[in-house]
Amino acid sequence: MLNFTVSGMTCGGCINAVTRAIQSHDSHAEIRVDLATQQIELKTNLPKEQARELIEDAGFPVLS
Repeated sequence: MLNFTVSGMTCGGCINAVTRAIQSHDSHAEIRVDLATQQIELKTNLPKEQARELIEDAGFPVLS
């Protein structure tokens, strides 16, 4: 399980962008996004750094 704190997510479109980015490399990934706390929880086989890069490439800076 990977956890990230991000910034800039405000709507369902943001959730979809992150989901598409992760699932483009791991179609079985499970993604849980909490807009209120800006937290992303991933159940994936991707390495943490690759997941982080995909989230950032989708337009959401990873804070931790």
